[in-house]
Amino acid sequence: MWNIMTLDGYFEGDQKWDLSFHDLVWGPELEQFSLDQLHAADYLVFGRVTYEGMADYWSKATGQIADLMNSIPKLVFSRTLTSADWNNSTLIRENASAEISRLKAEGEKGMYLFGSADLAETFINDHLFDEYRIGVAPVILGSGTPLFRHGIASENLSLTASQPLQKGGIVLKYSK
Repeated sequence: MWNIMTLDGYFEGDQKWDLSFHDLVWGPELEQFSLDQLHAADYLVFGRVTYEGMADYWSKATGQIADLMNSIPKLVFSRTLTSADWNNSTLIRENASAEISRLKAEGEKGMYLFGSADLAETFINDHLFDEYRIGVAPVILGSGTPLFRHGIASENLSLTASQPLQKGGIVLKYSK
């Protein structure tokens, strides 16, 4: 899992795609982190809402990150989409956890879930994440969509790395 969240735990504001707090941490370090992460990915993983937003943005963007976002194979899990037209996208309609388990066993690199709170909750509850990569923005938002919702499965994690960012945020890596 890779997400940026606020200090009080929100990964988006009150409106869908309210990610303005990302600007508080974005800089050269996070850009390099993103490039390194994308180079190490077999797949990018999305739920429907995140997929639609990311496809809309990245299919029009330019630069190194955009090139990688557009070229890496993508998995979109949705029961309502009829097609997944963003370059290198595969639509999976059922058995998300079983499909991810199968692909994890076959893959050599990582798979990264971005945003996708509903899908993340499914994978958390099924204990499918090997690592949580969380960027923390130095802001208390007060409301929004929480990254970790009430009622998810409990799991003990170990901090494996932390990277302070020049703009005051931090990237934390936790593993099982």
